[in-house]
Amino acid sequence: MITKALIEELLGIAVSTGADFAEIFAEQERSYQLRLVSGKIESVKDMMLSGVGIRAFLGTKTYYASTSDTSREGLLKCAANLAGAVGEAKKGIAVPALIKSVVPADEILRNPSDVPAATKADLLREACDAARNVSDKISQVQGTYLDVNRCFMVANTEGLFADDRKVRTRLAVNAVASDAGENQSGSYSPGAGMGIEFFEKVRPADIGERAAKQALTNLGAVYCPAGTMTVAIENGFGGVIFHEACGHSLEATSVGIGASQMAGKLGQQIANPKVTAIDDGTIPGAWGSFGIDDEGNPAQRNVLIENGILKGYMVDRLGSRRMGMPMTGNSRRENYTFEPTSRMTNTFIDNGPDKNEDIIDSIEYGLYAKQMGGGSVNPLTGEFNFSVQEGYIVRNGKICEAVRGASLIGTGSQILQDIDMVGQNLATGQGMCGSSSGSVPTDVGQPLIRVKKITVGGRS
Repeated sequence: MITKALIEELLGIAVSTGADFAEIFAEQERSYQLRLVSGKIESVKDMMLSGVGIRAFLGTKTYYASTSDTSREGLLKCAANLAGAVGEAKKGIAVPALIKSVVPADEILRNPSDVPAATKADLLREACDAARNVSDKISQVQGTYLDVNRCFMVANTEGLFADDRKVRTRLAVNAVASDAGENQSGSYSPGAGMGIEFFEKVRPADIGERAAKQALTNLGAVYCPAGTMTVAIENGFGGVIFHEACGHSLEATSVGIGASQMAGKLGQQIANPKVTAIDDGTIPGAWGSFGIDDEGNPAQRNVLIENGILKGYMVDRLGSRRMGMPMTGNSRRENYTFEPTSRMTNTFIDNGPDKNEDIIDSIEYGLYAKQMGGGSVNPLTGEFNFSVQEGYIVRNGKICEAVRGASLIGTGSQILQDIDMVGQNLATGQGMCGSSSGSVPTDVGQPLIRVKKITVGGRS
């Protein structure tokens, strides 16, 4: 994107006023999005983003500047402005010669950039038509197709010089079911770090049908009773509970400043011994995977919790300086306008020792959360509140009537202790995670789990 000689010059300017480290991040991303509403293409977005971010460190103070002006003059000005913010002119550290490193990339069999727009529209229509055909009670269907091709380069004053490319593809369907003036919705939005070949693995029609069937289930559901009860949370996107209630509390962004419920607990038993939780950015073709993170560190498989024991955190460069711990390949940002921070990649509770059928059989009365929705969490206290997108009452070990309006309320530290059964059908779900460095793609996951007691919000 920019020459090695210019990168070295920019790094030299960035540290010329006393900074002890500097980094250049150059990015070019193309995204293509189609949105279909009620059988018609409502919008088409074909976007290109390009720019450079420059960062400098002075101890644990960071300085960041970015620009979309990638001319030599524009970049030199950006670096000079950053250096001026660091301090007055003084002898800077030496910048070593940069040697390009090779980063292995996922094999993309059908690059979306090479596929006609009409083909992408056909995939979207297939999904939406399938949703509408499920029932005449499906009153509205919306669908979104997205592909992203992100290329970036990162270099720093430790001699690192590397680049990476990531292609992601996703298709989402939201269906509304209506009857007697009442409306209920359902949705499904799988994605992967793959090209158009993703739709050989996940059929568009199946995406639409799943969204529509969930809407119909919710249309016929009764309101969930409120109270403290045993809850079984299904696999896949059910992992959002761990991601939000516990995962953010294991990021150096909060741990490094003591604003986390998990700070200072390494080596302690923080979860039931059946719980092992992992963040793994190396999984081929996964939505949250990459070759190197946005600071140039190789993606890693990090065991966060092993048999209930806290084993590690997710650490970026700033967190490493604050905490005295090695970086873990978790530094991420939405784009070059954001300074990177420690973030999750593909984060999941691993398979456990229990049979799935035994988990449901063990519940005398409780809730089966087949599909989780969105929610909120406070990383400092771990307090969370999540909606249940599709749920059922369990009686005497049998899944019974569908319920709606349910939510799960608790704290991350407590739910880790109260997960007392972990099944064996690990699966993941895809989402976009927001934090101080913007919105990034992440996988969440788990097998079927049982929480022995948790507050369920509903109607008394």
